[in-house]
Amino acid sequence: MDTGTHVVMGIALGGLSLIDPVVAGSTLTTTAVIAGTIIGSQAPDIDTVLKLRNNAVYIRHHRGITHSIPAVILWPILIAGVLWLILPEANLLHLWLWTFLAVFVHVFVDIFNSYGTQALRPFSRKWVALGVINTFDPIIFGIHVVGLLFWMFGLNPVPTFLTMYAVVFVYYILRFAVQHAVKNSVKHTIPDADEIIVAPTMKFLQWRVAAISKTHHYVGRAYGRSITIYDKFERNPLPESELVKAALKDKNLSAFTSFSPIYRWEITEFEHIYEVRLIDLRYRSNDYYPFVAVAHLNADLEIVNSYTGWIFSEDKLHKKLDFMPHN
Repeated sequence: MDTGTHVVMGIALGGLSLIDPVVAGSTLTTTAVIAGTIIGSQAPDIDTVLKLRNNAVYIRHHRGITHSIPAVILWPILIAGVLWLILPEANLLHLWLWTFLAVFVHVFVDIFNSYGTQALRPFSRKWVALGVINTFDPIIFGIHVVGLLFWMFGLNPVPTFLTMYAVVFVYYILRFAVQHAVKNSVKHTIPDADEIIVAPTMKFLQWRVAAISKTHHYVGRAYGRSITIYDKFERNPLPESELVKAALKDKNLSAFTSFSPIYRWEITEFEHIYEVRLIDLRYRSNDYYPFVAVAHLNADLEIVNSYTGWIFSEDKLHKKLDFMPHN
């Protein structure tokens, strides 16, 4: 989920912690626990700082080790320990328990996005992504904001947030039901599809659709059970050439292929320069595919420059690269 949603989730868990008599019975423990749930709800996303290095490192590692099983265990110990040093009269056990819940909820809800997490590390490096909730879901965010406003205006936070989470639970079930219906509709529209990728958007009934058959890639949108296919690309494997092998060794293209399950490629030859471009088919927006990886290689198959990330125009891509060949 996005940072704002994790923040309101952390505050809501702090309010719900008052269901615990030990927390409710001590002002210092309450203060420490609310701080712990807010910090714990943010801690796994500390790997966002990897963006300061480059997109390739960020794509490979975001929601990786910081969302793993060891991290879920260690984050609450670290956060609760620091808070207890600041507020030694707070109940350490209950501070740790509620902080642990905040960290766990953060990782758990991220599993429902299309991006997913490596939540099973170290047992598996597989990305767990259920793809039923958009990274920012206005309904989930709005429900939390309403619950927090009720608390701010004097309502008891315990029944307020218990009711809120019951509503959120039902909402998740509805999202799974809609996703299942969309996948069935895509299968009916493209009977020969071997793989179907359905990604949520901020609109409840609208979904991104990408499908793979033995011969083609399909890209479209779903609105409920209504499927619209916008693009159909012939499915061609990447050539097994020395040029492609050299390009795929580049950190940006390597990160892209580790992240994207469905993409097409373009190879363009300019004067003494080759461009290898990989285009993710899951994120079509206004007739454009913004998530790409591009590498330029010279005649000796050396990388001249490369980039991976979200680009919404060729001009912006030109600015990201230190050098752009011309026809």
